[in-house]
Amino acid sequence: MRKRTTGLIGAAGSLALAATLAGCGSSSPDTDAPLSNAAGTSDAKHPEWSKYVFTIGDNGGDGSQELAKLTGVFDKAPYRVKFARFTYGPPLVQAAASGDIDLGSVGDVPPITGAAKEYGFKIVAVNRSLTPDQAVENIIVPKGSALKTAADLKGKRIAVPQGSSAHGLALNALKSVGLTPKDVKLVFLDPAAGATAFNTGKVDAWSIWNPQSAIAVRNGARILVKGLPPIDQTSSYYVASDTSLKDKTKRAALTDVLKRLSREFAWAVKNPDKYAQALSKEQGIPLDDAKASLAAYSNRVTPVQQSDIELEQKLADAFLEAGQITRKVDVKSITDNLLPAGYDSSKLKVTS
Repeated sequence: MRKRTTGLIGAAGSLALAATLAGCGSSSPDTDAPLSNAAGTSDAKHPEWSKYVFTIGDNGGDGSQELAKLTGVFDKAPYRVKFARFTYGPPLVQAAASGDIDLGSVGDVPPITGAAKEYGFKIVAVNRSLTPDQAVENIIVPKGSALKTAADLKGKRIAVPQGSSAHGLALNALKSVGLTPKDVKLVFLDPAAGATAFNTGKVDAWSIWNPQSAIAVRNGARILVKGLPPIDQTSSYYVASDTSLKDKTKRAALTDVLKRLSREFAWAVKNPDKYAQALSKEQGIPLDDAKASLAAYSNRVTPVQQSDIELEQKLADAFLEAGQITRKVDVKSITDNLLPAGYDSSKLKVTS
């Protein structure tokens, strides 16, 4: 019997437990979806996993739920999965810590702010951009703005989702020109409220990721600061709940979940038109906007490396120095790789 994928759509970044559940089987009961026969670990059966229902945190509509339907990657898994929608990373990390979700992908800052609050979770894998020369987030200004450089942000109002990767971009951009958060007015708004404030002129700039950044630029906004190294990472991180990781059997099954997720994204990268359609449907945005932001979602999944820990530690220290967190975070202590050394989803063979 084919397993089914179900979805929970969260409102304002929280779990909506009364949401309607939607099946994610292949489009035809008589035809296997492209990845329906792909096992995440091996072809061996795991009847002991049948008791598990894993909740995957879907951060801002990354296409994972629609891709699961399209590819059938979880159709024959020996467990069930469901998806919980979040508008940005900090609530997702909190949900991982509380056990409301088992796995989810977030930007570089939410693990830091979550650890500062002593949430119980671990960083278990990395999503590395396949286009690291293209920013996945930017600081943008409205059409006609007189601001030309990051230094011009002094004294200005910057909308930013608090504790998000865009928050980190704002801090690093300011630091790069000798400014601190005290030199500007950081206006902490979730993405939807940030869009309203930006479009109505209530803020002078907006630090935000794609597709919001790409859509705003298409509508006349201008990029003031690109979210690229050395002031920003182009990677994101998978986090998992301590509860799931501490149980040996559940941990093995969760590793299978992560490998299947990485496989569906590997398939999506090789099928960009279908990937854009999945993003368009999941985010409720025009197809052209989804295509414009596609590079931001084209990643390869790998284990966490020492260089990642060092980058995260540097960012954590910057947050502490800027007074945005109140306790020092040891990134190594919140890292627990699920994937074997050398794993790279871009090297997987997937059926197109």
